[in-house]
Amino acid sequence: MNHPHEIRPDLDEGIDRKVLSQLRKRFLAINQGRLARAMEGLSSRQQQVLNLLALFFHVNHPLLPGYVSGTTPAGISCYEPDDEALAEAQRLTRSFTYRKRHGQPPRPLLGLYLMGSLGTLAQADESDMDVWLCHAPGLSEAELSELRRKCVLLEVWAASQGAELHLFLIEPERFVTGERNTALSSDDCGTTQHYLLLDEFYRTALWLAGRTPLWWLVPVYEEGSYAHYTQTLLSKRFIRADENLDLGHLAHIPPGEFVGAGLWQLFKGIESPYKSLLKLLLTEVYASEHPHVQCLSLQFKQAVFANRLDLDELDPYMMVYRRIEQYLQHRGEAQRLELVRRSLYLKVNKKISLLARQRSGGWQRDLLERLTREWGWDERQLMLLDSRSQWKVRQVEAERRILVAELNHSYRFLGQFARNPQAATRLDQRDLNVLGRRLYAAFERRAGKVEFINPGIAPDLAEDTLTLVQAPNRQEPGQTHWSLYSGNLNAHEWEQFVPLKRCRELLELLAWAHRNGVIDSTTRLALNPGSSDLSEYELFNLLGSLQQSVALPFKEVSEARLLQPSVADEILLLVNVGIDPLQHHRDLNILMTTERTDSLSYAGVRENLVLTLDQVTLNSWNEVLVQRYDGEHALMRNLRDYLNSLGSKGHLPTLNVRCFCHNRAQAIAQRVEEVFATAQALLAEGLGHRYLIQVQQHTHVLELHHGAVNLVSLDSQDALLAYLGEERAEYTPLHLDANVLEDHDLALVLPQGQPQCLQVFYRVQENWADVYVLDEFNALWQQRLPYHDDSSLLLPLQRFLQSVVFRHNARLPLEELPAQGALDILYYQLSLPGIGRARQLEPRQAPPTTLGSTAYEVQAIIQAGVEDALQVTLYCNQKEFSELEYGDQLYAVVAREIVGQRRDAQRYRCYITDLDLSDLLAEGQGSSILYLRYKQELERVLNQALEAA
Repeated sequence: MNHPHEIRPDLDEGIDRKVLSQLRKRFLAINQGRLARAMEGLSSRQQQVLNLLALFFHVNHPLLPGYVSGTTPAGISCYEPDDEALAEAQRLTRSFTYRKRHGQPPRPLLGLYLMGSLGTLAQADESDMDVWLCHAPGLSEAELSELRRKCVLLEVWAASQGAELHLFLIEPERFVTGERNTALSSDDCGTTQHYLLLDEFYRTALWLAGRTPLWWLVPVYEEGSYAHYTQTLLSKRFIRADENLDLGHLAHIPPGEFVGAGLWQLFKGIESPYKSLLKLLLTEVYASEHPHVQCLSLQFKQAVFANRLDLDELDPYMMVYRRIEQYLQHRGEAQRLELVRRSLYLKVNKKISLLARQRSGGWQRDLLERLTREWGWDERQLMLLDSRSQWKVRQVEAERRILVAELNHSYRFLGQFARNPQAATRLDQRDLNVLGRRLYAAFERRAGKVEFINPGIAPDLAEDTLTLVQAPNRQEPGQTHWSLYSGNLNAHEWEQFVPLKRCRELLELLAWAHRNGVIDSTTRLALNPGSSDLSEYELFNLLGSLQQSVALPFKEVSEARLLQPSVADEILLLVNVGIDPLQHHRDLNILMTTERTDSLSYAGVRENLVLTLDQVTLNSWNEVLVQRYDGEHALMRNLRDYLNSLGSKGHLPTLNVRCFCHNRAQAIAQRVEEVFATAQALLAEGLGHRYLIQVQQHTHVLELHHGAVNLVSLDSQDALLAYLGEERAEYTPLHLDANVLEDHDLALVLPQGQPQCLQVFYRVQENWADVYVLDEFNALWQQRLPYHDDSSLLLPLQRFLQSVVFRHNARLPLEELPAQGALDILYYQLSLPGIGRARQLEPRQAPPTTLGSTAYEVQAIIQAGVEDALQVTLYCNQKEFSELEYGDQLYAVVAREIVGQRRDAQRYRCYITDLDLSDLLAEGQGSSILYLRYKQELERVLNQALEAA
């Protein structure tokens, strides 16, 4: 049914110029009412900015703000300043006088329009002024440059008057075709939202001066024929072209714009959800109605045509709310509707509870009171919202749950809508992925991640006074937990209250309190340390370290970083939090008086003073993560995980190690920092390394390979020696940390390893010698042998190693031999330590061989038998002895053969001089350590038989 005063200007039935004039007057009446409301909320100086803006663009006067030159484009179409504007200008600059130009001077500026929240229910003291300055086509680049300069100067002047002004230049003809290079409001999401921006313009813009929008005069039912309808109005002179401005129509909104606008609002909503929620829900409403969308600007125009001119109901924010309300009520989503209502109430920010209400009224407060009565809100709910500036953890956490659920719902909705073939673009999918990561980083819960609870909900969560308590965990006997309470509570009081937060570990709790601003520089902390050794000094320093490494506020995460997996930027390692390591060890007297000061192998009892490590990480997505390591292998597991997190990304975090325990804190932190720095430097070389670290009675080996770090923990020196003797497929350098194999020959031997050579080390002690060999891959072989002299000790080994080298070279293709080269054999002697003298290592020449002398040769050939059995054949000076012939008597027969060939029949040791393993190795080379291992076992059984012969 038509309204009695509805205007329907129909082309077929004829158009009355008076009707069009009446329409224009209706729009201008609403405009005037909104402008009056806008002025009501501004200071006198801010009002002056809006009153004078048109005049400053209309003329160029050197004494007025914004003056650039006399040639700057000036003159607004259809505009002459009124007496009030001229009087204000003269009060500003007494010498200014305005002379009206006669004739038809050029007026290149077509209109001035204020858009945004001014004059709406949501206008606030901090609302900015987004003004569109439309200009004629054809301005030169020089003229546009001067006009831009004038805009900047006027923005600076407005700021001096307490107004945040943003001026945007628009050429209407280019705008209609979607051509623009810059944002057109301070809340603009980019050029891809052309029609939604136009929708917002038509329903919020206030006409300040110049031509009025041609769109006003086109009935909603003619929106689809906009070009034809407006062309008829102009060609038949129902209206004048120089009185109207054409920015285009809203007959159809491309569905891709809903995705783009939703992404933008969701992006903003991560940090300021209340501000974005209304626009986000409106985008959802529009998208859900696609392809039959009637945007709010068309509703607004329909109401004006129907003569429904109530300023409250046509308020842009009221229209947004009513549309969302209708949508959510239809869907039965009452909780979402309540959230929208809270968002609108908080955005308007006019407190109407009895205790908070200001004496002065105002139309915004009156309208808000009417709305809240309609919603059925009571005084308690109003007081809760009006006290938002005092909200603390409990209120914020409850609200956060609802907000995060809404943001996640919007993200899923956009993702589903973007799969519409008409809506999806490659850019949208990419933006969705980036936005998904932003949501994940901001709100996703996972193990170790510190939850951020205040995304723009309350201005300040800091507590004046808090109580930190360690107490037994009743759910887990024998365990403790940490709790944080509001206020200063003694031991008898805190059990009667519910804590703000409870965590198993202290650092997790402190990191949460710091990240969320619950503890700041003014918070006073009362401490009940329970069974821990935590002191107020340590607590103060822990918080200081957190504030330094996890500095607030965070910088915004760039899109480029979100497109990559997150990496650690800052890592804080806190050692022995709440623990004094000397108090936790079994022999305190020895520990307190010892001269042995290495924190990882302390005192004669070799105690480890690094008992726990808490790692706090700030990563490239602004996530804060806390991880705890405890137990006897805490340091090594932490180090392994840290090195593995570095991977091959080439990105190194800033690492800070801190310790504030009562005893030896600085030395402990320094020792841990040294270990991490050494391991990180080895990993950075990009080669395989092995880093040996002694912690208490255990030796740990970090196997550092490019992109992966493996940890091997060895509980005894025998286990370590067995590990070092394992066959390896490639050369890996060995690096020994302090105290590894301390007072052992190998502390000097192992760091000497070199590729492509065999290194022989020996140490003589009375009638024995310890012999060590590092093979070409840095595997260790060792043996204790009777000692007569260097020659008898080394010559048999030299012959054997030479045969190994010969076989190694023989199996290489000739073309590879020059590149790889023959394996060198190097000799070193270890000298015994003496009084005031440490072990020393001295190079030695290869043992000399007597010319013409022939050694007794014992060659062995080992072949694979049945079911992993080995078949051994021995050759004594070329004479064959095989298991096939002698069975289990092989070694006894060979022993008798050897003794029979000796001149003096003495029972001194016999040696294998050559060994063939080609049958076992197939096409492989086999490392020298393998030959030495078989040699040692063959010599053992052979010499046992020799002794029994």
